[in-house]
Amino acid sequence: MVRRCFLFAVGMLLTASLFAADGAPPQPTVTKEPIDGVGLGEWTARWWQWALNQPLKPYLDPDGRFCEFGQAGPVWFLAGTNGRFRPKRECEVPEGKYLLVPVINMVYWQRGSMASRATCKELQASVAVNNDHLRSAVVLLDNQPVGDVRLLRVKGEECFSIDPGDPESPLGAADGYWLMIKPLTRGLHTLVVGANYNETGKAYGGMDQNFEYALHVGGRSILSNATDPGGTRDRVDFLSAR
Repeated sequence: MVRRCFLFAVGMLLTASLFAADGAPPQPTVTKEPIDGVGLGEWTARWWQWALNQPLKPYLDPDGRFCEFGQAGPVWFLAGTNGRFRPKRECEVPEGKYLLVPVINMVYWQRGSMASRATCKELQASVAVNNDHLRSAVVLLDNQPVGDVRLLRVKGEECFSIDPGDPESPLGAADGYWLMIKPLTRGLHTLVVGANYNETGKAYGGMDQNFEYALHVGGRSILSNATDPGGTRDRVDFLSAR
């Protein structure tokens, strides 16, 4: 949390290199195309509205028990963390759903009275600072890297109401690195996400986070060592940078 910015970042340091060495574009499993006529920037705003308005905050989920809260429509939201723990979650996901994954990101919203609240441009400038200093960002889907996450930054083009049901709700601005994963095949999939901002003590602060998911698409399946022949968990801990 820096300058009253709420860092519900979602990631983990998990590779020996800071970014994909080849700078390759995202694999075909990731898309930036509109879904149901809604662009990626709008989906990220909806993700924040979802995350901040649930009765139990999804980013505090210890093991996947909150996974189904507030889910509707073609995109299924996965949560990150508040940066203070490293959860391993299991989640059942219906077939045919896109998955929106926040690798690392921030939201910054208006404070104080209506007259003293920051403008949208001021919010956008503030929320961009940490994301301008990304240090590391990697995602493994079924043990395979999705590509150079630096190519997946999403800057909100517009500010949005934190609580759409409240006419006096403050506006928020979001910025960060996101994956929109195309619908996965039925069965068990693993997702390991990691990222961090620069070192603590800088003007823009720092964050170092870890989380992972076992995703049971189309119904619960059995998670066993046979599904993880490379030992993802051990490899992640071994390669984590500090």
